[in-house]
Amino acid sequence: MRAYTFTVGAHTYTVKTDSGVFSTDRLDKGTAVLLDAFESGKLPIASNVTGDIVDLGCGAGPLTLVMAKQFPQCRVWAVDINERARELCKANAKENHLSNINVVAPNEIPADLTIALLWSNPPVRIGKEALHELLATWMQRLDATGVAYLVMSKNLGADSLHTWLTELGYTVTKCASRKGFRVLSVTRRADLDS
Repeated sequence: MRAYTFTVGAHTYTVKTDSGVFSTDRLDKGTAVLLDAFESGKLPIASNVTGDIVDLGCGAGPLTLVMAKQFPQCRVWAVDINERARELCKANAKENHLSNINVVAPNEIPADLTIALLWSNPPVRIGKEALHELLATWMQRLDATGVAYLVMSKNLGADSLHTWLTELGYTVTKCASRKGFRVLSVTRRADLDS
């Protein structure tokens, strides 16, 4: 078992990690780029967001913790297929005194849940086809004003992901770019509202 800390705004978070869970030694670069973009105001998120928030592929929960602290009025769903990651995320929520977090496996999300805000450092190592299937499934759950923020390395396909999501009919904008990573904003397809 290991632990690291990181700070966003006035809040310092402690994350306990373990082997077999993404980013065991420190906050990974992609997540750090996403959090920096959020902190610097490059992600146009209203502070009065309501509804359900999802951290897709939560790992030990660094994004989950920030979302739960920043949006206490919302219910945050930390989603991961890795059971050990979910155990650690639950422990980290408790350690950081955050009670608005539900840690679940993907099949435990309520079928009728719609998403106001989704953050993800998606698991690109699962392969392009599996990644596209995963993201297509979750993007369809964005509510009418919902937005997803995805961070991905340019070298691992951020630009092709941007193109693919655009071809699916989503509005995709590059919000930030740093250290070889892109932060993409993805909003709901208009045809899903009809």
